[in-house]
Amino acid sequence: MPAYAKMILDLVNRPDHHYTAEGIFLELKKENPKIVLATVYNNLKSLCDQKLIRKVSVEGQPDRYDRIVRHDHLVCRRCGRLSDIKLSDLTESLRRQTGIIDLTYDLRINYLCPRCRAAQTGESSDGEA
Repeated sequence: MPAYAKMILDLVNRPDHHYTAEGIFLELKKENPKIVLATVYNNLKSLCDQKLIRKVSVEGQPDRYDRIVRHDHLVCRRCGRLSDIKLSDLTESLRRQTGIIDLTYDLRINYLCPRCRAAQTGESSDGEA
């Protein structure tokens, strides 16, 4: 695996991080000043094609990249904040109900994060979801 691909994979595999391509670029640039954004995009595409990472798209937000480990997401409907949530795997239940054997799903639950809820009500927010 090319060195930049390995660095990107290591970043994306951090729990509770959902980097954009630009975020990955800025992180890598700290240690690798010669890296260019095109290199990041090319490696992200390759890693996605190899199914080593996945792209998470949220309407109105830049694509983010995530680890493959089975989990779902909470998405703030106001700021687009993406948080991991571990729920029971629904694959078997969906297969039984639909009769479709080869299926996958990507569950995103829309909510209002504590920061946006506090801003909406004019309160301060200590915790994050």
